[in-house]
Amino acid sequence: MTALEQLWRAPTAQRDLTGHVLPGRRPSHWRTSFAVLTETAAMAAPAWAVLSARGQPVALPTAALAALAWAGVRAVRGRFTAGPQGSTAGATAVIGDWLVLVGLLAVAWAVAGDAVDPTVALVSAAPGGVVTATVTWAVRRRARAAHRRPALRVLVVGDASDVDTVAGALGPRAQSEGYAVVAAVTVGAAEPEHQLPVTGRLRADGTDDDVSTVLAGAYAYDADLVLVAPGPLLRGDRLRRLGWGLHDGGVALCVLSALTGTATARIRPASVAGMTLLHVAPPLRRGPQPALKAALDRSGALAGLLLLAPLLLVVALGVRLSSRGPVFHRQIRHGRHDRPFTMWKFRTMVVDAESRKAELTMANEGDGPLFKMRRDPRVTGIGRALRRLSIDELPQLFNVLRGDMSLVGPRPPLPEEAAEYDDRERRRLAVKPGLTGLWQVSGRSDLSWKESVSLDLWYVDNWSVSTDMGLLARTVRAVTDGRGAY
Repeated sequence: MTALEQLWRAPTAQRDLTGHVLPGRRPSHWRTSFAVLTETAAMAAPAWAVLSARGQPVALPTAALAALAWAGVRAVRGRFTAGPQGSTAGATAVIGDWLVLVGLLAVAWAVAGDAVDPTVALVSAAPGGVVTATVTWAVRRRARAAHRRPALRVLVVGDASDVDTVAGALGPRAQSEGYAVVAAVTVGAAEPEHQLPVTGRLRADGTDDDVSTVLAGAYAYDADLVLVAPGPLLRGDRLRRLGWGLHDGGVALCVLSALTGTATARIRPASVAGMTLLHVAPPLRRGPQPALKAALDRSGALAGLLLLAPLLLVVALGVRLSSRGPVFHRQIRHGRHDRPFTMWKFRTMVVDAESRKAELTMANEGDGPLFKMRRDPRVTGIGRALRRLSIDELPQLFNVLRGDMSLVGPRPPLPEEAAEYDDRERRRLAVKPGLTGLWQVSGRSDLSWKESVSLDLWYVDNWSVSTDMGLLARTVRAVTDGRGAY
């Protein structure tokens, strides 16, 4: 046996590999085909029936186009595929898909001119397509639940700080997505803060048998996956040899990338001169998607104001009669590129709320520059109801129509908040602030300042029109739930 083979050979202890299958499972092609055909038919049939009844000259081609576009949107957005645990998007994602379809058909209608009037067909096809998509999702989810695999058992390898980072990130939420950290192997003598079983330690100088130590821990805790966090003491040829031993030992290897907060759609791997490179596409700032976002913002805000006009009038009357003061509350906020603008909201506090803020400083429940109170005494009775349902934010549709804000984006900060931003936090101002966003659908005021900033920075770097549509759909559920709204 050569010296190289002795260095990376697997330990003599063997394990039964028959019960440990790598992530994922064989796709059920007949279920996927059935879902595609069912949803396509449910979209095409009512559209064709209505268009034919109205005497449209191209009823069948129009209905077929709408049905194929629906199937295409669902396929592109991954609704017919499964994730690590065999999970697909929830029922609320169907609404986001429907909004994307409406946008596509609106463009097609504009190109076709007056050849066909698909408005009535679009409305009539909505119940069939959306309901059928929701039902097929529920059926597939139930079928997957009967065959769901447990979370992948993960052994983390790295220095103590990296082990803590991975263990903190792969918490209960990540377990529901397919990962559960069961133990760790540390590099060096430092102890991790997380209460994880440490099955062994790798010497800093790399003179011991890394493979035997890591495989022993993987076998002892029945790990399906070894997640390596590379660092100064574990990289290059040492990491490569560890990979050889893990693969020969029947354990899957995953290497943690230093690129955090970057969507996988922006990353393209490449191999150059024996090196593995990750090309990272820049965030969307110019091109057709920002132009489409601007068009959707203006048209969506206008449609929202027209459709919600009766509700806005009723709320305005309620605010005016419930307490002394104006109907609207105007605030200076900072928008894209730190430009100030006047933001509109329904008034939910007493008239002298700003002057009383100093009295409540000691009761502030927020961290960072934000001021938060679950039971703020300045909030009026009707204001609490408006905040819980986020109705107080609806006048910001005027800001969206003016171009100061977007339908989706980071939260617009107050001037005193923006003044405290560091360079990292100031990147939130690289895009227009939004009426809703990741912060809205992820807990709103229940989030810490650090969590809010991380969500906003992820959006700033990785947004797309498709992402915006999905967030608009998820906003409906977040508003109904009311969590974090105070």
